[in-house]
Amino acid sequence: MTDDDLSPTQRRLVEVLGARGTERPAFPEGTGEAVRADLEARLAPIVAPLPEDAVPLWVNKHDLSSIHGCEGRYLAEQAEPFAWTVPMARGTVAHKAIELSLGWRGEVLPMALVDEAVARLEAGERSLGEFLQRASEADLAELRAEANERVAAFLELFPPLKREWRPVMEARLRAELCDDRLVLNGKVDLTLGRAVGLTAGKVLVDFKTGGPALAHRDDLRFYAVLETLRLGVPPRRLATVYLDSGRIDAEDVTEGLLDASVRRVADGVARLVSLARAPDDAVLRPGSACRWCVRLESCATGQAHLADEDA
Repeated sequence: MTDDDLSPTQRRLVEVLGARGTERPAFPEGTGEAVRADLEARLAPIVAPLPEDAVPLWVNKHDLSSIHGCEGRYLAEQAEPFAWTVPMARGTVAHKAIELSLGWRGEVLPMALVDEAVARLEAGERSLGEFLQRASEADLAELRAEANERVAAFLELFPPLKREWRPVMEARLRAELCDDRLVLNGKVDLTLGRAVGLTAGKVLVDFKTGGPALAHRDDLRFYAVLETLRLGVPPRRLATVYLDSGRIDAEDVTEGLLDASVRRVADGVARLVSLARAPDDAVLRPGSACRWCVRLESCATGQAHLADEDA
């Protein structure tokens, strides 16, 4: 496929995510060590009160996003037993299908990828596999249709990912901190490129649907911190690609961005630990998400906010 075969959006993606050699920033020696030292200095007094024989505290992007939002909603969701639903499963199925597309031989058909993803997840993922095995024909049909929509959108927006771009789907990131008492973990939808020495070259990409939100940038900044801790060199750029609109929200990684994200992570962990001890101190922050909150029926603050919003 030549550049002439690419759609305008595909060409824009190549321009936004790609870089010439002169556009790749070099970070100072010891950047990764400095980020780790700053993060552990902030986190050490927070995790110190935790029992030494306790299992490590695991924190991911959803925990941080939730705790920086409405703390009441976070606690309510934590209290709910986990159960797979079609909306929850469609993202996992779509991401698996997109992962399969990287090495797929022959014509790449979205529904064929989705069907193969469902079959593999049904056989390999324990809890999700059980959900897929027990799902009704109607639920499976809905799941396949919605996942197919996402996969088709990805294939339309992204050009074929070349081997030299070093694409990796569902890249796992993890950092053990404070003598392994705290684990930060995440999974990036797509990574492209690589670092060379102290020169940043990797791009972290997340796929989203719906409209842009500040939390989407925060998610990728969290991943940037984890990548910096892992490699010692930060990624070059972060990008959120909105599959249903073709919008690309990208920003370059700087030392200032990493500093801000480290503070956000530490503040979030502090609130997580504090609320575990004193849940009655939860701060309610009403917003549009109140409409889908599991505690809305008993939350006067959320009801009042929605009443004002709908007035």
